[in-house]
Amino acid sequence: MSKDTTGKSFDLKLFNRLMRYTRPYRMTFLGVGITAILLSLFSSVRPILLKYTVDDYILKKDSEGLLFFVLLMSLTLLLEVVSQLLFIYYASWLGQSVIKDLREKLFRHMLNFRMKYFDSSSVGVLVTRTVSDIERIAAIFSDGLFMIVSDLLKMLVVAGVMIAFDWQMSLIIFAILPLMLYATRLFQKAMKKAFVEVRKQVSNLNSFAQERLSGMKIVQLFVREKEEYERFKEINDLHRKAWINTVWYNSIFIAVVELMSAVTTGLIVWYGGLRAVMDGANDLGNIFMFIMLSQMIFRPLRQIADKFNTLQMGMVAANRVFDILDTDIKIENNGTIEAGHLKGDLVFDKVHFGYLEDEEVLHGISFEAKPGETIAIVGATGAGKSTIINLLNRFYDIQSGTIRIDGVNIMDYTVSSLRSQIAIVLQDVFLFADTIHNNITLNNPDITDEEVVEAAKAIGIYDFIASLPGGFDYNVKERGSMLSSGQRQLIAFLRAYVSNPSILVLDEATSSVDTYSEQLIQRATDKVTEGRTSIVIAHRLATVKKADKILVMDSGNIVESGTHEELLNKEDGYYRNLYEVQFMAEEEAV
Repeated sequence: MSKDTTGKSFDLKLFNRLMRYTRPYRMTFLGVGITAILLSLFSSVRPILLKYTVDDYILKKDSEGLLFFVLLMSLTLLLEVVSQLLFIYYASWLGQSVIKDLREKLFRHMLNFRMKYFDSSSVGVLVTRTVSDIERIAAIFSDGLFMIVSDLLKMLVVAGVMIAFDWQMSLIIFAILPLMLYATRLFQKAMKKAFVEVRKQVSNLNSFAQERLSGMKIVQLFVREKEEYERFKEINDLHRKAWINTVWYNSIFIAVVELMSAVTTGLIVWYGGLRAVMDGANDLGNIFMFIMLSQMIFRPLRQIADKFNTLQMGMVAANRVFDILDTDIKIENNGTIEAGHLKGDLVFDKVHFGYLEDEEVLHGISFEAKPGETIAIVGATGAGKSTIINLLNRFYDIQSGTIRIDGVNIMDYTVSSLRSQIAIVLQDVFLFADTIHNNITLNNPDITDEEVVEAAKAIGIYDFIASLPGGFDYNVKERGSMLSSGQRQLIAFLRAYVSNPSILVLDEATSSVDTYSEQLIQRATDKVTEGRTSIVIAHRLATVKKADKILVMDSGNIVESGTHEELLNKEDGYYRNLYEVQFMAEEEAV
């Protein structure tokens, strides 16, 4: 499906696909259609009643008959109002029900995307698709499709009434109608292109604002407020111009419609009055009726153009949403083995991988971690350390080689069961705007409050949490902004610990935390790695020295492996040089 559908004023295939989401609500769909029919009938009866009221009762001064017809018109108006109320409510209800289902499907679909998709996609654009674009789709039902159907029914019924009562006067309206239809067609084409540009600029604006607000610390730290403001002004101006184009086309169209409507009214009065003067025809009621009927032809036509714009804008949004739904970048989940509690026998065997096909990051690395061992990985930035973490959890899939846990290729495990047995504490800890308790359990009902408290005591951070206002119910706000970096990492340790993983992966980062937090993190590290197979990307000498095996990486290769003492004894060894540069000062300080 193309990104834009500017070549078509209406995409029937896309529309049919969207209509499939109304199937669970067939009765409501049918009910809305029935009220649309009733609405067109009741609205068409009023001009007829007005004609008879004028000709048979007002001109003839029949007060009793006049009262009856006034009451009859009032009843007709009441029925029209009730039909309108039911029509608008249930059309909107149907739209909101459809987008609820569609939004859930879209979010569930994105939850299963590979990390590669998010690496190259703007979060702001995805938020726009999930929120505002889907709201546009709701308008297809509440302000678009059913309104158009209702207006078309009104026009058809009105046209039939006009022909039945006076075909000659009907020709005046029908003569203006092709001009109105041609103007409407031109307007629809222009507005379709304008709305595609509007959605593009809305996405750009959302993406820019989301990224700058998320990265406000960087903006202010590097004193880029003025430059980012100027860029925002440029993007906002493009957004304004896109909307002004739609206002311009709309203004021209409304003016043309009003002019044609006024001309039509003048011709009806002129022709009806001339016929009354020349032929003595009693056309006063006819003139009143046809003025009302002409408005009931032209006003729905103008509304159809407006509603068609809404329909088109919703179709553009639907096209963008379906583009994501059609994106086939899911994690391959063909495994059939459910990973229970694993022993933790981990093997990387000649693993090759690259984030881009022609740029390999890991060049056939191999290593083994026995159950309960702690493997430390050291090396310069960009050596491939974090890539190992990504591959182990199948955030990305390897290009060749195998990764086995307990003798089973990880591709043979179901993704969810595999990840449930691997816990990770990342260097950049992400906390949700929620309570500490919910950030620890991630709302897993299988983890009890007692288990959380006992786990906090076991790794030595209960006192820290208890000291916060509300304790475990303390809200850390967005990204955990109410906590220090060290405190956030302690929460991440506890999150990993309560999940009771078979394999633990730590991207240990304590360079930016205070001494007290560092001591707590070290104690937490010792506790959570106890008795578990652990892989630690080591930034601290204490962790490196305690490891059962150290893997030294350089440019995607394991260049050395062994214990701390073994590697130090290698003359001109990579680890020895790294130790002398990075770790010796730390050891001397201790």
